Amino acid sequence: MNKASATALHAIKLVVLDVDGVLTDGRLYYGAGGEELKVFHVRDGLGLKQVMRIGLTVAVVSGRRTPAVDARCSELGITLVEQGCEDKVEALERLCAQIGASPHEVLCVIDDTLDLPLARAVGFSVAVADAHAAVRDVTDRVTITPGGRGAVREVCDWILAAHGRT
Repeated sequence: MNKASATALHAIKLVVLDVDGVLTDGRLYYGAGGEELKVFHVRDGLGLKQVMRIGLTVAVVSGRRTPAVDARCSELGITLVEQGCEDKVEALERLCAQIGASPHEVLCVIDDTLDLPLARAVGFSVAVADAHAAVRDVTDRVTITPGGRGAVREVCDWILAAHGRT
């Protein structure tokens, strides 16, 4: 990690995560009764708990709404959850006001073009490895790991390293 990235990551107060394609692999699973199922990676959860322990706030902002997201966030202790969100930049502004952070102190992790306005509004943007090419081209950094397969843990590890933690 270069010094500029480490400095930017050290300044982060809020980590904003998309769900589908970031915390999950982006595929939609439906049970026989039509219920939507999601698969989350345990390593992402551990990384999120670690960055929360060093004082960062984590928020989840999703355009879709599913009980599985509420359940996973509750399990991880993530209380800032916005589902069914049509305007993620507006959500970002609410979240920043709520925790007393500026958008420049926010890192977001995204995977598709609908989230490009969010990426442009924050201080540090990350695309997962299998993100849409247009997203990978404009974000500050791209993970090696695909979404839903530990990409969020990779980002958490960057943040922890910037804080001198491993």
